[in-house]
Amino acid sequence: MANAASQIIFHPAVSQALKFGGTTTGRDKTYRAIQYFARFYAWHLFNKGDSQEAARWIALKGHLGTARKLMRLGKPIEHLQAALRATFSAGPGEEIVTTIARQLSYFGYLTYDAIVWAHSIKLVTLSPEMAKKVAKRAFQFWFAGITFSLIHGVFKAARLAKEAKSLQESRVWGEKDLAEEAARETRLSAVDSARKNNRQQLTMDLLDIWIPATGAQLLNINEGTLGILGLISSLMGAKTQWKAVNGKN
Repeated sequence: MANAASQIIFHPAVSQALKFGGTTTGRDKTYRAIQYFARFYAWHLFNKGDSQEAARWIALKGHLGTARKLMRLGKPIEHLQAALRATFSAGPGEEIVTTIARQLSYFGYLTYDAIVWAHSIKLVTLSPEMAKKVAKRAFQFWFAGITFSLIHGVFKAARLAKEAKSLQESRVWGEKDLAEEAARETRLSAVDSARKNNRQQLTMDLLDIWIPATGAQLLNINEGTLGILGLISSLMGAKTQWKAVNGKN
């Protein structure tokens, strides 16, 4: 019995899960996935007429949302630093500009989001009208950040596709050029990896953009759809973090 228990406790999957959960990003992606599943499931239960059970899932969604806001309290400064670093970076001008705009938008979003959190725990008191304005402004900045991220991703995809094509067409033949060919293959592999990561980010942004668009009252998408979209993007992000933490390609 003890041997079976030790095999379970020390199983590699358990150790990997602990490493994943030991990171802030890992915990956030887990909370986010559960939060958006709760959002979908509460909508599903409410439509079935089971409002009492739906209230439990709505409460879970709310508490997880508050916990995630607390975990993000220091992130506005991180995005401000990222925007400043981007101003000194080298690269295509359009990618630098969209990076700066994206980081500043996320700075605004998370700053207003922190005020929403402070109001939710009664650290500060806002009137109902002001609380709605602050929440809406947070969604507007979030929407802007994802929009700039999408534009950045399109520019980056075009640049990487052009570079990949150039590398593929510049293949070197002959034994004397083995070193040059090896360098080309290495660079091509790096470009292919960057294209894959960029495509994933574009997909996640396309899934997520509807959430702040609805919160900012630009669209009116039901809670169930938003829950599913947020759940899928959360699982995609969790998968990426899992691979990063556990050293898997």
